[in-house]
Amino acid sequence: MNTFELRIRGQSQPVDFLLQVAHTAELDTPVLTQCRQLLDVVFDGEFGIEDWDHSLGGMHAIAWHRTSVIGHASVVQRRLVHNGRALRAGYVEGVGVLPAWQRQGIGGQMMAALERIIVAAYDIGALGASDAAINLYEHRGWIKWLGPTSALTPDGIIRTADDDGVYVLPCATPLDVEAEITCDWRHGDQW
Repeated sequence: MNTFELRIRGQSQPVDFLLQVAHTAELDTPVLTQCRQLLDVVFDGEFGIEDWDHSLGGMHAIAWHRTSVIGHASVVQRRLVHNGRALRAGYVEGVGVLPAWQRQGIGGQMMAALERIIVAAYDIGALGASDAAINLYEHRGWIKWLGPTSALTPDGIIRTADDDGVYVLPCATPLDVEAEITCDWRHGDQW
């Protein structure tokens, strides 16, 4: 785990936090439960069972203060189709920092850890951004996808206009951000 120092507003001493990067299989149930509870708080109870399921099966960046989880983000593998090519995508899910710890650099440290994984292992990074997080992602070099989005479902390719404007992190693969991009199918939100 990496150790970072934070200086919290109003405190004269820096507060340490640890950043743990681990695969879902390496995390025990109590840790995963803390991460899930954190996301419930961050998203005001709107982070559903399927949202949590989408966050599992990949690499997690978990911010700890002592024995408490104060931040979580994960990257999982998905397939995105773009310009006739199936791309191996590092898809970011479940990004959140407890309100008392927000705007202290924790989200950026978690994203930096995941971005290193994405650049090293995937053709493209992608995520669906909440309005509150857009500045973080854009500041880190994520680009808004300008073209239409769709999903490959059991009923064929379905346009997902409500999800237009996903964000991507270009890696080595050439991209045309004005062309269509299609994600693989899953239960719940497609993007």
